[in-house]
Amino acid sequence: MYVCSCFGVTEAQVKKHADAGACTPRQIASACKAGTDCGGCVRRIQALLGRGDCPRRELLEQRQEPVAASVTRPVLSDAA
Repeated sequence: MYVCSCFGVTEAQVKKHADAGACTPRQIASACKAGTDCGGCVRRIQALLGRGDCPRRELLEQRQEPVAASVTRPVLSDAA
């Protein structure tokens, strides 16, 4: 079934790009132009991608640590 009739992009193609790591409609657009002309397919692309189902996003979240934990502050002394 076609998702983007402007560029002839199918559900299978969108899913293939998602399996290859595309997590957002913008990344799908970069891969195959779907969603870049009339924009009528963007909601369908979002639905196909799902929310929070991106393995790359999960990996990025695991790598990130709180900034405050990685920054050490110098100890200030009142003796001057």
